Amino acid sequence: MLNDVTFGQYYPAQSFAHKLDPRLKLLMLIAYIVALFIADTFYGLALCAVFIVVATLVSRVPFGSVLRSVKGIVFLLVFTSLLNLFLHGGDHLLVEWGIIHIYLEGVLFAVFLMFRLIFLVLGSALLTLTTTPVSLTDGLESLLKPLTFIKFPVHALALIMSIALRFIPTLMDETNRIIAAQKARGADFETGNIIKRVKAIIPILIPLLISAFRRAEELGDAMDARCYTNSPHRTKYKKLMFGWRDLVAALVAAALIAGVVLFNIYAYDIFPAAYQYVVIL
Repeated sequence: MLNDVTFGQYYPAQSFAHKLDPRLKLLMLIAYIVALFIADTFYGLALCAVFIVVATLVSRVPFGSVLRSVKGIVFLLVFTSLLNLFLHGGDHLLVEWGIIHIYLEGVLFAVFLMFRLIFLVLGSALLTLTTTPVSLTDGLESLLKPLTFIKFPVHALALIMSIALRFIPTLMDETNRIIAAQKARGADFETGNIIKRVKAIIPILIPLLISAFRRAEELGDAMDARCYTNSPHRTKYKKLMFGWRDLVAALVAAALIAGVVLFNIYAYDIFPAAYQYVVIL
Protein backbone atom coordinates (compact mmCIF):
# COMPACT_ATOMS: atom_id res chain seq x y z
CA MET A 1 0.00 0.00 0.00
CA LEU A 2 2.79 2.40 0.90
CA ASN A 3 5.47 0.96 -1.37
CA ASP A 4 5.19 3.96 -3.69
CA VAL A 5 6.38 6.41 -1.05
CA THR A 6 10.01 7.24 -1.87
CA PHE A 7 10.66 10.18 0.47
CA GLY A 8 13.22 9.22 3.09
CA GLN A 9 14.30 6.08 1.21
CA TYR A 10 17.88 5.67 -0.01
CA TYR A 11 18.84 3.93 -3.25
CA PRO A 12 22.43 2.62 -2.92
CA ALA A 13 24.62 3.04 -5.99
CA GLN A 14 28.11 4.13 -7.00
CA SER A 15 27.39 7.21 -9.07
CA PHE A 16 28.53 10.78 -9.56
CA ALA A 17 25.50 12.09 -7.68
CA HIS A 18 25.93 9.73 -4.73
CA LYS A 19 29.53 10.88 -4.24
CA LEU A 20 28.68 14.58 -4.07
CA ASP A 21 29.03 16.42 -0.80
CA PRO A 22 25.64 16.48 0.99
CA ARG A 23 26.03 20.19 1.69
CA LEU A 24 26.30 20.89 -2.02
CA LYS A 25 23.31 18.66 -2.73
CA LEU A 26 21.20 20.72 -0.35
CA LEU A 27 22.41 23.95 -1.96
CA MET A 28 21.73 22.51 -5.42
CA LEU A 29 18.20 21.59 -4.38
CA ILE A 30 17.67 25.17 -3.17
CA ALA A 31 19.05 26.49 -6.48
CA TYR A 32 16.79 24.10 -8.39
CA ILE A 33 13.73 25.26 -6.44
CA VAL A 34 14.69 28.89 -7.05
CA ALA A 35 15.02 28.17 -10.77
CA LEU A 36 11.58 26.53 -10.79
CA PHE A 37 9.90 29.48 -9.12
CA ILE A 38 11.61 32.23 -11.09
CA ALA A 39 10.81 30.51 -14.39
CA ASP A 40 7.86 32.25 -16.03
CA THR A 41 8.05 30.55 -19.44
CA PHE A 42 7.67 26.99 -20.62
CA TYR A 43 11.23 27.23 -21.94
CA GLY A 44 12.58 27.83 -18.45
CA LEU A 45 10.44 24.98 -17.16
CA ALA A 46 11.76 22.72 -19.93
CA LEU A 47 15.31 23.58 -18.87
CA CYS A 48 14.48 22.47 -15.32
CA ALA A 49 13.02 19.26 -16.75
CA VAL A 50 16.25 18.60 -18.66
CA PHE A 51 18.21 19.20 -15.47
CA ILE A 52 16.19 16.68 -13.42
CA VAL A 53 16.36 14.06 -16.21
CA VAL A 54 20.14 14.41 -16.53
CA ALA A 55 20.51 14.33 -12.74
CA THR A 56 18.50 11.10 -12.62
CA LEU A 57 20.64 9.53 -15.35
CA VAL A 58 23.84 10.57 -13.58
CA SER A 59 22.58 9.21 -10.25
CA ARG A 60 21.80 5.79 -11.79
CA VAL A 61 18.51 5.74 -9.91
CA PRO A 62 15.68 4.04 -11.87
CA PHE A 63 13.22 6.54 -13.30
CA GLY A 64 10.38 4.49 -11.82
CA SER A 65 11.70 5.03 -8.29
CA VAL A 66 11.81 8.78 -8.84
CA LEU A 67 8.43 9.02 -10.59
CA ARG A 68 6.68 7.08 -7.81
CA SER A 69 7.17 10.10 -5.57
CA VAL A 70 4.57 11.98 -7.65
CA LYS A 71 1.79 9.57 -6.62
CA GLY A 72 1.69 11.14 -3.18
CA ILE A 73 0.63 14.53 -4.56
CA VAL A 74 -1.88 13.43 -7.21
CA PHE A 75 -4.79 14.92 -5.26
CA LEU A 76 -2.90 18.22 -4.82
CA LEU A 77 -2.10 18.32 -8.55
CA VAL A 78 -5.71 17.73 -9.56
CA PHE A 79 -7.09 20.20 -7.02
CA THR A 80 -4.73 23.07 -7.89
CA SER A 81 -5.09 22.46 -11.64
CA LEU A 82 -8.89 22.58 -11.49
CA LEU A 83 -8.80 25.62 -9.23
CA ASN A 84 -6.61 27.57 -11.62
CA LEU A 85 -8.49 26.26 -14.65
CA PHE A 86 -11.81 27.72 -13.46
CA LEU A 87 -10.61 30.85 -11.65
CA HIS A 88 -7.79 32.12 -13.87
CA GLY A 89 -8.92 34.84 -16.25
CA GLY A 90 -7.60 35.82 -19.66
CA ASP A 91 -8.36 37.22 -23.09
CA HIS A 92 -8.99 34.02 -25.08
CA LEU A 93 -12.24 32.41 -23.99
CA LEU A 94 -12.48 28.69 -24.75
CA VAL A 95 -15.55 27.46 -22.82
CA GLU A 96 -18.50 29.40 -21.43
CA TRP A 97 -21.18 27.49 -19.57
CA GLY A 98 -23.22 29.43 -17.05
CA ILE A 99 -20.86 30.85 -14.44
CA ILE A 100 -18.01 28.65 -15.70
CA HIS A 101 -15.53 30.44 -17.94
CA ILE A 102 -12.39 28.66 -19.12
CA TYR A 103 -9.72 30.73 -20.83
CA LEU A 104 -6.67 29.63 -22.80
CA GLU A 105 -4.47 31.46 -20.31
CA GLY A 106 -6.08 29.49 -17.48
CA VAL A 107 -5.38 26.18 -19.21
CA LEU A 108 -1.75 27.13 -19.83
CA PHE A 109 -1.28 28.34 -16.27
CA ALA A 110 -2.85 25.15 -14.83
CA VAL A 111 -0.52 22.99 -16.94
CA PHE A 112 2.46 25.17 -16.03
CA LEU A 113 1.73 24.98 -12.30
CA MET A 114 1.15 21.21 -12.46
CA PHE A 115 4.54 20.58 -14.05
CA ARG A 116 6.21 22.96 -11.62
CA LEU A 117 4.88 20.95 -8.66
CA ILE A 118 5.86 17.66 -10.30
CA PHE A 119 9.43 18.80 -10.93
CA LEU A 120 9.63 20.15 -7.37
CA VAL A 121 8.70 16.76 -5.91
CA LEU A 122 11.04 14.91 -8.29
CA GLY A 123 14.00 17.04 -7.24
CA SER A 124 13.32 16.51 -3.53
CA ALA A 125 12.86 12.77 -4.03
CA LEU A 126 16.12 12.51 -5.97
CA LEU A 127 17.96 14.16 -3.08
CA THR A 128 16.77 11.58 -0.54
CA LEU A 129 17.30 8.70 -2.98
CA THR A 130 20.96 9.61 -3.48
CA THR A 131 21.83 10.70 0.07
CA THR A 132 21.76 8.66 3.26
CA PRO A 133 19.86 10.18 6.20
CA VAL A 134 23.10 10.48 8.18
CA SER A 135 24.90 12.32 5.38
CA LEU A 136 21.89 14.55 4.81
CA THR A 137 21.67 15.62 8.43
CA ASP A 138 25.45 16.06 8.64
CA GLY A 139 25.29 18.37 5.65
CA LEU A 140 22.39 20.33 7.12
CA GLU A 141 24.18 20.64 10.45
CA SER A 142 27.29 21.93 8.70
CA LEU A 143 25.33 24.51 6.69
CA LEU A 144 23.51 25.74 9.81
CA LYS A 145 26.64 25.85 11.95
CA PRO A 146 26.84 29.69 11.87
CA LEU A 147 23.57 29.72 13.85
CA THR A 148 25.44 28.32 16.85
CA PHE A 149 26.71 31.84 17.49
CA ILE A 150 23.16 32.82 18.47
CA LYS A 151 22.80 29.71 20.65
CA PHE A 152 20.59 27.86 18.16
CA PRO A 153 20.56 24.08 18.85
CA VAL A 154 21.83 23.03 15.42
CA HIS A 155 23.06 19.62 16.54
CA ALA A 156 19.73 18.79 18.22
CA LEU A 157 17.84 19.80 15.07
CA ALA A 158 20.10 17.62 12.92
CA LEU A 159 19.59 14.69 15.30
CA ILE A 160 15.81 15.08 15.15
CA MET A 161 15.85 15.16 11.34
CA SER A 162 18.11 12.11 11.18
CA ILE A 163 15.82 10.09 13.44
CA ALA A 164 12.72 11.24 11.55
CA LEU A 165 14.18 10.27 8.16
CA ARG A 166 15.25 6.89 9.50
CA PHE A 167 11.78 6.25 10.93
CA ILE A 168 9.94 6.93 7.65
CA PRO A 169 10.79 3.61 5.90
CA THR A 170 10.54 1.74 9.22
CA LEU A 171 7.02 3.00 9.89
CA MET A 172 5.99 2.31 6.29
CA ASP A 173 7.10 -1.31 6.62
CA GLU A 174 5.27 -1.55 9.93
CA THR A 175 2.12 -0.12 8.35
CA ASN A 176 2.28 -2.65 5.51
CA ARG A 177 2.61 -5.50 8.01
CA ILE A 178 -0.36 -4.24 10.04
CA ILE A 179 -2.49 -3.90 6.89
CA ALA A 180 -1.56 -7.41 5.78
CA ALA A 181 -2.45 -8.77 9.22
CA GLN A 182 -5.80 -6.93 9.24
CA LYS A 183 -6.63 -8.19 5.74
CA ALA A 184 -5.86 -11.75 6.88
CA ARG A 185 -8.49 -11.23 9.58
CA GLY A 186 -11.08 -10.14 7.01
CA ALA A 187 -10.65 -6.35 7.10
CA ASP A 188 -11.68 -4.45 3.96
CA PHE A 189 -9.88 -1.18 3.13
CA GLU A 190 -10.82 -0.79 -0.54
CA THR A 191 -14.63 -0.88 -0.74
CA GLY A 192 -17.42 1.17 0.79
CA ASN A 193 -18.04 4.89 1.10
CA ILE A 194 -15.60 7.43 2.53
CA ILE A 195 -16.94 7.07 6.08
CA LYS A 196 -16.49 3.31 6.02
CA ARG A 197 -12.94 3.64 4.72
CA VAL A 198 -12.04 6.17 7.42
CA LYS A 199 -13.37 3.82 10.10
CA ALA A 200 -11.33 0.99 8.60
CA ILE A 201 -8.14 3.02 9.15
CA ILE A 202 -8.61 3.08 12.95
CA PRO A 203 -7.46 -0.55 13.42
CA ILE A 204 -4.28 0.47 11.59
CA LEU A 205 -3.53 3.72 13.42
CA ILE A 206 -3.77 2.38 16.97
CA PRO A 207 -1.20 -0.45 16.62
CA LEU A 208 0.97 1.84 14.46
CA LEU A 209 1.09 4.50 17.19
CA ILE A 210 1.85 1.85 19.82
CA SER A 211 4.66 0.50 17.66
CA ALA A 212 6.07 4.00 17.04
CA PHE A 213 6.14 4.82 20.77
CA ARG A 214 7.76 1.46 21.52
CA ARG A 215 10.46 2.00 18.91
CA ALA A 216 11.09 5.55 20.16
CA GLU A 217 11.48 4.26 23.72
CA GLU A 218 13.87 1.52 22.59
CA LEU A 219 15.90 4.09 20.64
CA GLY A 220 16.12 6.35 23.69
CA ASP A 221 17.27 3.46 25.89
CA ALA A 222 19.90 2.49 23.30
CA MET A 223 21.23 6.06 23.17
CA ASP A 224 21.37 6.22 26.98
CA ALA A 225 23.16 2.87 27.13
CA ARG A 226 25.83 4.29 24.78
CA CYS A 227 26.21 7.42 26.95
CA TYR A 228 24.97 9.73 24.21
CA THR A 229 24.91 13.42 25.14
CA ASN A 230 23.83 16.42 23.09
CA SER A 231 27.26 18.02 23.16
CA PRO A 232 28.24 20.68 20.61
CA HIS A 233 31.82 19.36 20.64
CA ARG A 234 31.10 15.86 19.38
CA THR A 235 33.57 14.59 16.80
CA LYS A 236 32.58 12.95 13.51
CA TYR A 237 33.85 9.73 12.03
CA LYS A 238 33.54 11.02 8.46
CA LYS A 239 34.64 14.55 7.59
CA LEU A 240 32.80 16.42 4.85
CA MET A 241 35.10 17.75 2.13
CA PHE A 242 34.44 19.40 -1.21
CA GLY A 243 36.01 17.85 -4.32
CA TRP A 244 36.15 18.33 -8.06
CA ARG A 245 32.73 16.71 -8.48
CA ASP A 246 31.21 19.35 -6.24
CA LEU A 247 32.76 22.14 -8.32
CA VAL A 248 31.29 20.68 -11.52
CA ALA A 249 27.86 20.27 -9.92
CA ALA A 250 27.95 23.85 -8.57
CA LEU A 251 28.72 25.19 -12.05
CA VAL A 252 25.82 23.18 -13.48
CA ALA A 253 23.43 24.60 -10.86
CA ALA A 254 24.66 28.14 -11.62
CA ALA A 255 24.17 27.50 -15.34
CA LEU A 256 20.61 26.32 -14.66
CA ILE A 257 19.64 29.52 -12.88
CA ALA A 258 21.40 31.63 -15.53
CA GLY A 259 19.59 29.76 -18.31
CA VAL A 260 16.19 30.25 -16.70
CA VAL A 261 16.86 33.98 -16.23
CA LEU A 262 17.96 34.32 -19.86
CA PHE A 263 14.79 32.58 -21.06
CA ASN A 264 12.73 34.96 -18.95
CA ILE A 265 14.43 37.97 -20.51
CA TYR A 266 14.83 36.87 -24.13
CA ALA A 267 11.76 34.66 -24.65
CA TYR A 268 10.21 37.22 -27.01
CA ASP A 269 13.42 37.53 -29.06
CA ILE A 270 13.73 33.74 -29.43
CA PHE A 271 10.13 32.93 -30.40
CA PRO A 272 8.20 36.20 -30.92
CA ALA A 273 5.21 34.47 -32.58
CA ALA A 274 4.64 32.15 -29.62
CA TYR A 275 5.50 34.71 -26.91
CA GLN A 276 1.95 35.01 -25.55
CA TYR A 277 1.74 31.24 -25.11
CA VAL A 278 5.16 30.53 -23.60
CA VAL A 279 5.08 33.40 -21.09
CA ILE A 280 2.75 32.40 -18.28
CA LEU A 281 3.28 34.66 -15.28
